[in-house]
Amino acid sequence: MPACALMFQGTGSDVGKSLVVAGLARAYANRGLKVRPFKPQNMSNNAEVTEDGGEIGRAQALQARAARVAPTVHMNPVLLKPQGATGAQIIVQGRVFGAAKAAQYQDVKPRLLPQVLESFSLLKSDADLVLVEGAGSASEINLRANDIANMGFARAADVPV
Repeated sequence: MPACALMFQGTGSDVGKSLVVAGLARAYANRGLKVRPFKPQNMSNNAEVTEDGGEIGRAQALQARAARVAPTVHMNPVLLKPQGATGAQIIVQGRVFGAAKAAQYQDVKPRLLPQVLESFSLLKSDADLVLVEGAGSASEINLRANDIANMGFARAADVPV
């Protein structure tokens, strides 16, 4: 039977989504479920290196530990590491993809959705439950086009929010 998935979105950054997912991951793991955390896109300089040498956001590594599983690059397939005032290094499935300014990244996002969906599918194939964390605010109208972090991902992956 395929895994269930549930997505958590919030009203902004730093409102507790990561800790809610970590807490639920531990609670469901304690009940014997195979839980996998997933965040399609994260912006953070706080990265952790996985066992295979890839980078993911530190919050997703914490969530993996809460679920009692080793962190993998598929738990955070797109990591944006800020560079300067308006740009970021783009890490895709743990490896450097390139760098882009904010406006350029809007054009890159559609090319990243297949990798995001691939990572999600891989996690679902090895889990009873995938807990998905959105990024920032779900209502940022300026980021809605080609969204891969919130409702755009939820629709593409058919995940309830």
